[in-house]
Amino acid sequence: ADPKRLEEEIVYVLQRADVEEEMDRLGAHLDAIETALSGSAPCGRRLDFLMQELNREANTLSSKSTALNTTNTAVEFKVLIEQMREQIQNIE
Repeated sequence: ADPKRLEEEIVYVLQRADVEEEMDRLGAHLDAIETALSGSAPCGRRLDFLMQELNREANTLSSKSTALNTTNTAVEFKVLIEQMREQIQNIE
């Protein structure tokens, strides 16, 4: 086996397993949601957009996961996001 190729494969697997970036973005999106909800300006569209972003991160986490526990949690998270999107439709 080619050592360089093996090294490239190991780096690829480690990068796919690293979800720190997704977790950071989730935190930023949650902060943005809190800010939108605490303001006095209409926030329905902004919240809908943020739900889309949360859903993207949940999809990425789910696809990167090799652990059943993480995959199940991502699915539950997506269900909650969809429920929130339904509620947001009632917000101006």
